[in-house]
Amino acid sequence: MELTWIYSSENVDWEELSALYRVAPLGQKDPADLKIAFANSMFKCFVYDSGTLVAAGRALADGRDCSYICDVAVLPSHQGLGIGKEVVSQLVNFSKDHKKIILYAAAGKEPFYRKLGFKRMTTAMAIFKNEAQALANGVIADD
Repeated sequence: MELTWIYSSENVDWEELSALYRVAPLGQKDPADLKIAFANSMFKCFVYDSGTLVAAGRALADGRDCSYICDVAVLPSHQGLGIGKEVVSQLVNFSKDHKKIILYAAAGKEPFYRKLGFKRMTTAMAIFKNEAQALANGVIADD
């Protein structure tokens, strides 16, 4: 396995990235929407194995106060090899000068992020466009 790490979205195949999120599985993400989201993200990370995209992640950041790590995904064939951990570690390192680094984990993935130094937030709130799906996925509570 020969991994190549890229920190620019200049030559990304957005269809390939969309397929990665679908099989990771992080849901259906439209290629055009991904292009906009990554363009508006201060930090990005793409990992290729012999030319095939196997992992990705990004961080929305303002340069001082807050960096939000999101959309971290690893191809199922490459999960369990430490690639996801390294993607998150790279994004945390890029974000190190921010006062806070935030992410929200897919339900059940919290232990993975705890190992990387993240703590549970007790006051986080959210509004989701698809609230029913967020409830079903265990991302928000109906209280």
